[in-house]
Amino acid sequence: MNSSPSRPWSFVWLLAAAQLVAWGCLYYAFAVAVVPMEAELGWSRTSLNGALSIGLASWGFSAPWVGRWIDRHGARMVMTVGAVGGGLLMMAWSQVESQTAFVMIWAAMGFCMACLLYEPAFAVVTALFGADYRRAITAITLLGGFASTVLIPLTQALCDQFGWRPALLILGAFCVLFVGGIHWAVLKPGDGRSVLATKGDSPPLPVGNPVFWGLALWFTAYGAVFTGLTFQLIPLMTFHGLDSGRIMMVMASIGPMQVLGRIVLLALGRRLDARMTGGGVVLAMAVAVGLLMAFPGDFPALMAFALLYGAANGIITIVRGTAVPEYLNGASYAATNGALALPVNIAKAGAPLALAALWSATDSPRAVTGAILACCLLAVAGYGLATVAARRRR
Repeated sequence: MNSSPSRPWSFVWLLAAAQLVAWGCLYYAFAVAVVPMEAELGWSRTSLNGALSIGLASWGFSAPWVGRWIDRHGARMVMTVGAVGGGLLMMAWSQVESQTAFVMIWAAMGFCMACLLYEPAFAVVTALFGADYRRAITAITLLGGFASTVLIPLTQALCDQFGWRPALLILGAFCVLFVGGIHWAVLKPGDGRSVLATKGDSPPLPVGNPVFWGLALWFTAYGAVFTGLTFQLIPLMTFHGLDSGRIMMVMASIGPMQVLGRIVLLALGRRLDARMTGGGVVLAMAVAVGLLMAFPGDFPALMAFALLYGAANGIITIVRGTAVPEYLNGASYAATNGALALPVNIAKAGAPLALAALWSATDSPRAVTGAILACCLLAVAGYGLATVAARRRR
């Protein structure tokens, strides 16, 4: 890894701006559009969210291939294709009339998200920014963390003003022009390519290394926690009698804490590595979910949960971006991250459906929080395995 950046920091902020818009368009627009879609088309919420799950699974299965491509050829083409293809798919989504077409669009959307969202950008700055790669990743996630804050209200405003179909058409066109334009203009051919690939070697995938499996367990369990809480937190608080005002206060506290956690890491720079921050994240997440399980209807405990969960959720994205070079020094960055993303995104796709089924089968919200806490403990175990194995291999 080079010791100094080969690009100016304006390059990082342009990539970050593209990530903000890409996440807002391709990922968060669904949460806004699903309500008017259900009302107009008469499709069930289950079938609509099923298409989203298929998209997340497609993202997971596509990620290893995308990682290998970036290692061998660089990220410019694949990230541009992801932006343009994703925008065009949003435009096609705006015209959808059949559930089959909607599912096919989201299956293809998952591929575009694998080409574009976070991991490919992390591969680029890791290759180009030398010892400053951690700060570059933190900067990208810092700005990208505002995607829901900026694009969800914007999407809602567009839906309210023009309807969901024109709103998706506008966002899709913006994704093509703005996000696609940035990646085509600022990336050079070969940006993000593995050093081993430039030497003609096949980048290694460390599947025989216990560190790899520890990271896989850690990040996969966390992915299940994240999407499980995303879709079940409001129903859980509603079940335990919290009014809408307090529920919104809890939910509104999570986003700012994500950003605050990332700001702290950006300020600390190189003084914290993935092992130190990862330990803090798994501990904070376990304590947060423990509070949720022990005091499900207590507002002060839920606010403490939101603060801990929000900070941990903001930091884990950075830890995921920096873990491969720190835990698996010498491994191919993009291909290894792509391989790790496969089980993570499958867990993200399956967790909401599994928890909903668990709640229906047991008629017990405590079973849901217990399952989420079990996933937190699996994440702790994965972190411990990866950290201990990495120390032994030194």
